[in-house]
Amino acid sequence: MSELSGMVAIVTGSSSGIGERTAQRLSELGASVVVNSANSIEAGRAVSDALPGESTYVQADISDREQCQHLLDATVERFGKLDLLVNNAGWTTLVPHSDIDALTDEIFLKTFEVNVFGTWFLTKMALPLLRQSSDGHVVTITSIAGLRPIGSSIAYSMAKASLNQMTRLLAKSHGPVRFNAVAPGLVETPWTKDWQNQHDGMRMLAPLHRSATPDDCAEAVLALVRNRYVTGEVFVVDGGATQIL
Repeated sequence: MSELSGMVAIVTGSSSGIGERTAQRLSELGASVVVNSANSIEAGRAVSDALPGESTYVQADISDREQCQHLLDATVERFGKLDLLVNNAGWTTLVPHSDIDALTDEIFLKTFEVNVFGTWFLTKMALPLLRQSSDGHVVTITSIAGLRPIGSSIAYSMAKASLNQMTRLLAKSHGPVRFNAVAPGLVETPWTKDWQNQHDGMRMLAPLHRSATPDDCAEAVLALVRNRYVTGEVFVVDGGATQIL
């Protein structure tokens, strides 16, 4: 028996980056995994097909309630239950904090619709399933931008702060389901491959002199999954950057 045999996990936004690596690690340890993306269908299917354990791919945009329900229904139809929800799907774009006009209403609303509203919809709708698990657990990927006045935009920082607080509030009121968050600093992913100035800055700032990797974040998720007496925590994975910021 592998360590996570019998566990069923959904990892949203798992066609690349942190989500892909998290799905891989969960699968390697024996979990059945639902890979998800809103748009990258071929990439999502490729990730699912490459996993060593049982898996399936479900296209769903979590900012839409009906698609959230479709994702949950497809999970139950395929695997019969849900034990772990990893809220990784998100969206951002670079907007200088000093340029308030560049943070358009469209950017602001999309940032919240995906990062906050979609995560809330899916988490709330998944709760009845998670309550049936012997260790129902939600891990939400947030950011140190939710802990410090930094980040790719003011809207993004506000959104991630909302998710950190959501994690604490749900943990307080909805046990024994567990709620935790992983808050990375800057991560080297396909999304940030062109952010060279930001990666250079992190190498100069962080005591560990590099940006995070998807593997760093996936291992943090696993640490929270493994410790069944942890809830309401925001696990910072930033190479020590918030000791300086």
